[in-house]
Amino acid sequence: MTSSAAPYLPGRHLLQVPGPTNVPQPVLEAIARPTLDHRGPGFAALALSVIEGMKRVFRTTGPVVIFPGSGTGAWEACLVNTLSPGDKVLNPETGQFSVLWGQLATQLGLEVESLPSDWRHAIDIEALRTRLGADDKHEIQALLITHNETSVGTLSDVAAIRGVLDDLGHPALLFVDAVSSLGSIDYRHDEWGVDVTVAGSQKGLMLPPGMSFNAISQKALDRQSSAKLPRAYWEWKPYLELNKNGFFPYTPSANLMAGLEVAIGLLEAEGFENIFARHIRHGEATRAAVHAWGLETQCADEAAYSPVVTAVRMPDGYAEAEFRKVVLDSYGMALGSGLGQVAGKVFRIGHLGDFDDLTLVAALAGVELSLGRADVPHKDGGVAAALAVLAAAR
Repeated sequence: MTSSAAPYLPGRHLLQVPGPTNVPQPVLEAIARPTLDHRGPGFAALALSVIEGMKRVFRTTGPVVIFPGSGTGAWEACLVNTLSPGDKVLNPETGQFSVLWGQLATQLGLEVESLPSDWRHAIDIEALRTRLGADDKHEIQALLITHNETSVGTLSDVAAIRGVLDDLGHPALLFVDAVSSLGSIDYRHDEWGVDVTVAGSQKGLMLPPGMSFNAISQKALDRQSSAKLPRAYWEWKPYLELNKNGFFPYTPSANLMAGLEVAIGLLEAEGFENIFARHIRHGEATRAAVHAWGLETQCADEAAYSPVVTAVRMPDGYAEAEFRKVVLDSYGMALGSGLGQVAGKVFRIGHLGDFDDLTLVAALAGVELSLGRADVPHKDGGVAAALAVLAAAR
């Protein structure tokens, strides 16, 4: 009897996409506990614990709203609670996710002005300064900033962007997508003067997809009364009122909340400075491997390298989808695909979340073996180069 099913591959499946990331066993066990009554005292205590914990993760003393939904929903919540139809927003384009946020804003009835880039660099601070400086009537109501652009592996400087707004005295709201940076890269909502930070559960927070977050400044809260975009499910007000006692206006993601409480505990047990240093180390080791292979990273600016994902440019004439299939079929490892303008041109190595040195070495070994198996032009020695970086960092 024959079967068309793929052959069994022994060993652990390596999930090396830049999200969803690997979920730690203690988090999985918490999610698997019996579901709590979301209107009972046990859940209220859990919710209050998680909300306070997420404030520590965001580094804010202000409110954090937790939605049952994806990061895309949190994008929408950010916009509809603060803006009105026809408002102008400035969207510095660094990759596919910044483009998608701009497209969603357009669909909601906002006027979106893109600040284009070559998708190889972070946000151009001086270009941003020039554009905002020319906005002497302050028509731009908000900036849509993607902190860590996972489609291309670039990291933008949120503190510098806040500095531009302050230098110019520009009143625009500062909105930041920290979906792939929160919990993995240094992020400071209050200190950097962010008005709304958007995040999701499935990356640095080490949970499955299904929860998203808005961390909110007082300035953003004050805009609710004048905001005229339609909102119902995503409205902050009922969440903020009921959250005071640990409850929600709609059915919350109860089991994911239990997992999140454990995940916050794991993050704090490791220590955020240690987490940030670990991700920086893994980014450096991965890029060392890429350069040793004779390949090129999509990010062309050393100062803007992402610590959590490396996008690798394929040699001309070689398709990333075919290469990723070789990796998956041969070694049971999933790599990220190219998206948007770089679809077919790059593959992405995720190195974030519940991730250690040995896992990184295994992932890079799988890439190096697969480059040979797929006959992609390259040099040997990438894994050795990464090992040298890891050894020096230790």
